[in-house]
Amino acid sequence: MSIQPYQVTAINAFNDNYIWLISHANNNYCVVVDPGDSAPVIEFIKQHELELEAILITHHHHDHVGGVADLIDYAGKNVPVYGPIKEANDVVTHAVCAGDTIQLQAFSTPLNVLEVPGHTLGHIAFQSEFSVFCGDTLFSAGCGRMFEGTPTMFQQSLADLAALPAQTKVYCAHEYTLANLAFAKAVSPNCDVLAARLSEAQALRQQGLPTIPTTIEIERATNPFLRLGDAQIQAAIANNSQAEITDDLIDNFAALRRWKDDF
Repeated sequence: MSIQPYQVTAINAFNDNYIWLISHANNNYCVVVDPGDSAPVIEFIKQHELELEAILITHHHHDHVGGVADLIDYAGKNVPVYGPIKEANDVVTHAVCAGDTIQLQAFSTPLNVLEVPGHTLGHIAFQSEFSVFCGDTLFSAGCGRMFEGTPTMFQQSLADLAALPAQTKVYCAHEYTLANLAFAKAVSPNCDVLAARLSEAQALRQQGLPTIPTTIEIERATNPFLRLGDAQIQAAIANNSQAEITDDLIDNFAALRRWKDDF
C-alpha cells in the first residue's frame, strides 16, 4: 500500500462523537465527515485557513448532520453534501449509493461508496485505498445499535467491511472503545490479544488521546461482531442466551447484539 496522501483530524463533539476532517498538504481544501456540530469545525477551519470542499454524511441521526446548515452558511457557497440516497434528504445535495465514486481534492484518491445498513436503513460508508469512514456501523471493538435494520442486513454490512484490505484505517464516529473492549473481554475472557488491546486503549484515554483509527486487521482479530464464525465466540453466545450452539452467523449476530444491548 502506498503512503496516504491526506491527513485526518479528529474534532471532538458532544460527549463522545468524532467529526473527521480530511485535509491535504498540497492544497487548502478540506472535507468534513458527519458534522453533528458546526462550531468546533468552523474554529478548526479558521485556525488552519482551510476551504470547505465538501461534506460527507453516513446516516441521518442528528449528531451526524446537525451542523451541516451552519457549515454551509459559514462557507458562503454551495458546498456539496454527499450522503445516502435513502435518508438524510433534508441536508444531502448529492445522493449516492453503493458503487458510486467520488473524487475530491482534499483526498486526491477516489472514494467508493459502500452501503452498510443495520444501524439505520440507508447507512453508507466512504472508502478509499487507505481508509473507511463508517459512521455508526462498525465501531472500534464493536458495532452500532440496530435501530432500523435487521440482523441479516447488519451482519452482511459488517462482513463487507471486514472484507476490506487489512491495513485499511477505520474511522468510526464515537469513542466507545473501552466499553466495547470490556464487552469483548466478557465474550472472550481468555483472549490475550484483547487484553493487550485494552491496555493500549486505556493508556491512550488516560492521555486524552483517541483510540481511533483502528484497522480492519485489528478488528478482525478482536471485535466479537467480526468473529461470529469462531467456535469460542459461538459457545459464549449460546451460553449467554441459554441456547444450543449454532454456526449460523445471522442468529449469532442477533444474539450477540442483544447481549451487548443489555451489558
